[in-house]
Amino acid sequence: MTGSTLKPAAELAHAGRVHYPNESAEYRRAREALLSEEIELRRHIERVAAQRRELPPGGAVTKGYVFDGEGGKVAFADLFGDKQTLVVYSYMFGSQRERPCPMCTSFMGTWEAKLPDVERRVAFVFVARSPIERLIAAKKARGWTRHKIYSDFSGDYTRDYVSREDADVPAYNVFTRRDGTIRHFWSVEMGPGTADPGQDPRGAPDLDPLWTILDTTPEGRGKDWYPSLSY
Repeated sequence: MTGSTLKPAAELAHAGRVHYPNESAEYRRAREALLSEEIELRRHIERVAAQRRELPPGGAVTKGYVFDGEGGKVAFADLFGDKQTLVVYSYMFGSQRERPCPMCTSFMGTWEAKLPDVERRVAFVFVARSPIERLIAAKKARGWTRHKIYSDFSGDYTRDYVSREDADVPAYNVFTRRDGTIRHFWSVEMGPGTADPGQDPRGAPDLDPLWTILDTTPEGRGKDWYPSLSY
């Protein structure tokens, strides 16, 4: 369906007949206006996703990256398994860190339950700069069983696709394998430099549903709270 055939969002919102006990007319008017914006947001999300899918071919991966996995050394191409698309989440757990990053851990904890669904369509792996033994111990401590974790022991991949300075920062990269060629497809490029005033750095859409859930509440995300490794 093209944009020219879509009904106006305000019309769709007004056609809704949802009401809740004891709500005021003022509340319903405001909720209808918000619903119109939510419909527009949904449409914008779909437009952005379509634009992302239509990106031209990215840069070819020409280096022979090798990682330490739970079963030994693994070449980058083998991370794809039998899939044509590979997602690599680089998490903050370098050797200088005593414990994993709480925010990265929040992401990964959420994704643990969804990996069987995700992996029906794409390969999804997790990479950090600590030795593999340390990554395995941290994985077991969290009770995770589904994450495919790898150590970028040389730092070659990290310096090319995460941080040229080999900084302990997160990254989310997507790669494709078509006709025998591996290419970079897309990565999260939003961060402190693209943040709006008064906001924490964030991507769009948010990869952690934690923030999406909080956005539906009157408290919102707040500015003084982040996930912790334990409570």
